[in-house]
Amino acid sequence: MSSLALVADEAPIYTLLSPDVVVAAGKRIAPFITRTQLATSGLLNSWLGHEVFFKMECQQKSGAYKIRGAMNALLSLKEQGQLPEKIVTFSSGNHAAATAKVGKMLGVETVVIMPSFVSKVKQQATAGYGAELILTKTRQEAEAMAVEQQSKGAWLLHPYDSDLSIAGQGTACLEALEDGAKPDAIFAVCGGGGLLSGTWLAAQKLAPESLVFGCEPELANDATRSFRSGAIQAFNETPMTIADGARTLKVGQRPFAYLQKLDDFYEVSERDIMYWTQWLQNLLKASIEPTAAVAMGAAHQWLRTQDKKRRVLVILSGGNMDAATQALLWKQDFLGERPTL
Repeated sequence: MSSLALVADEAPIYTLLSPDVVVAAGKRIAPFITRTQLATSGLLNSWLGHEVFFKMECQQKSGAYKIRGAMNALLSLKEQGQLPEKIVTFSSGNHAAATAKVGKMLGVETVVIMPSFVSKVKQQATAGYGAELILTKTRQEAEAMAVEQQSKGAWLLHPYDSDLSIAGQGTACLEALEDGAKPDAIFAVCGGGGLLSGTWLAAQKLAPESLVFGCEPELANDATRSFRSGAIQAFNETPMTIADGARTLKVGQRPFAYLQKLDDFYEVSERDIMYWTQWLQNLLKASIEPTAAVAMGAAHQWLRTQDKKRRVLVILSGGNMDAATQALLWKQDFLGERPTL
């Protein structure tokens, strides 16, 4: 497992956004994205004795929620007459494809920098949308190269440490709440923290009584440690969890301000990530990537502690997975072990 180090520079204090920015983002991006399904499984609910609702961002354009933040950021700039001629970003996959797609839709030159170990499917999607794709050996090199491109005039579309991205990512939860989820608790996976920050904001707007929980793989638990210690902690090298969307080195400084408002954090084992990926694919008949299944693993842990029937909302963040990940996922068949509490 990669080692963790306390980030030397203390995170500055950020003023939290108003939940209304998520509502505004929702109206802004609605014509350009898919309003994904709010799904449930009667069979799973009967086995667990609770109601579980899934926001199916695996059905989203480019295959993940990330297009929400990228679209909101660039449309906001366009509204202000500040749409850049060239944008750059770094990514572990889904943000890359989303940025490339949005750049193509808006006619903006796009450069995406990512580590070479990122899913081939996500690499191909990024290049397929017309972005210039640059591969690096490490995540650190990708981030540094993106900052270098920014210094040369490109506009950096940060995957999570951005107010505009956070507002856009929150629209996934906002839609689920508008569509009648009414949850006792909400679960979203944490990579850099943008989705989780936006989810918390959306809950404050439409479901302030709902608990909001973050979650991540045990092998990539920097956010959990940051949450518990009150200071950002970072990996020195990329944690190689099967949940590739959660392989970030550390949470963003803006998201960290929101993470401290959460009700708790859950860590999910690699075994449970693979277990729930298999079962959700089977029950929901959808392509669901391991990163998305982390949220169900956390919800399951919480439900095991409850003494009465609960309703939970699980944000299924994406569904992009290459053949290598599929092979690893199905190395052991978990479908003979029925979900239970």
